[in-house]
Amino acid sequence: QLQIVESGGGSVQPGGSLRLSCAVSGFSLDYYSVAWFRQAPGKEREGVSCISSTDGSTYYKDSVKGRFTISTDNAKNTVHLQMNNLKPEDTAVYYCAAGRIAFYCSNFVPYEYDYWGQGTQVTVSS
Repeated sequence: QLQIVESGGGSVQPGGSLRLSCAVSGFSLDYYSVAWFRQAPGKEREGVSCISSTDGSTYYKDSVKGRFTISTDNAKNTVHLQMNNLKPEDTAVYYCAAGRIAFYCSNFVPYEYDYWGQGTQVTVSS
């Protein structure tokens, strides 16, 4: 069964950190780009970070550069998103997605992603 499960969300104060995990089962990440998207209430879904299947390059939305780090644990078929120095504007539901044709993952085009997780809530508030 093909499945993506996110975990690691929660509530933190501004400046805090969270580590999101994206566990994949039923397929190998070797041939898929993986991206983290997020959606805040009343806003459109936006791409946050991704790892390209072509060469393992990583990309970040400008507002999270220097604060977020995406990484892959191939042995565990898991992708992590380390989020540091969190800000209230980072509050959103975060989704992990895997796409076989998302070769240029930095474009963050949702329809290029075949599999999506259920989302995990991140709340940054004092």
